[in-house]
Amino acid sequence: MATEARRKIVAGNWKMNKTVPEALALVKELRGVVQALGDKVELVIAPPFVALHPVAKAIEDSNLKLAAQNCHWEASGAFTGEVAAPMLKELGCAYVIVGHSERRQFFGETDETVNKRSQAVLKAGMVPIICVGETLAEREGNRTLEVVERQVKGALAGFSAADVSRFVLAYEPVWAIGTGRTATSAQAQEVHAAIRAQLARLYDGAAAGQVRIQYGGSVKPDNAAELLGQPDVDGALVGGASLKAGDYVAIAKAGA
Repeated sequence: MATEARRKIVAGNWKMNKTVPEALALVKELRGVVQALGDKVELVIAPPFVALHPVAKAIEDSNLKLAAQNCHWEASGAFTGEVAAPMLKELGCAYVIVGHSERRQFFGETDETVNKRSQAVLKAGMVPIICVGETLAEREGNRTLEVVERQVKGALAGFSAADVSRFVLAYEPVWAIGTGRTATSAQAQEVHAAIRAQLARLYDGAAAGQVRIQYGGSVKPDNAAELLGQPDVDGALVGGASLKAGDYVAIAKAGA
């Protein structure tokens, strides 16, 4: 169900890495090499909160877009330590990663809070990158599609087809994140196709055909081309490899 309308999107999730000087050094290196890709593939980077403002300035007039790694669902208020979506929009963010498995595993993220965060992101004028994925125990128990479909349904509750058609989903099998283990291209395609079929049931075929579904989980230059070559894999959410300009660009080229 690949369509010409679905431009590949490669997003680098820097997680809790890079001081501001280190972030700016990486951006400077990236700017020097990604310009040649033009607009063949959408390029997104997600630095830590403290680096967002300087990085936003550093990527002006480039083909790099900015993402945050999380946000709160309220626009303001007494939520110590949290960051609101309108604040991120003001800084220049185009995307916000929502529901990453590390947030689910370590910080109590649920399908309901993913939904609330996604609503806040959309209301603030940005696009959520909504992460879903199963644990190793769930995969070994043959529950992958059941778990992923529950997460997708929960995350998208209350959204219209017009809303969802703009969203980015990211399938990240938890057992493949930071472990060096990667889903095979066939495993990735199976889940991506199931998500797209679910979107067609929840909304319609047109919306399902527009949603971009990234793969994440130990994406590297040597496996990116095969993964991104699958008909329902519309890009990558890259972790560790995005901290090295050469690796990130190699993955991006695989999607161009």
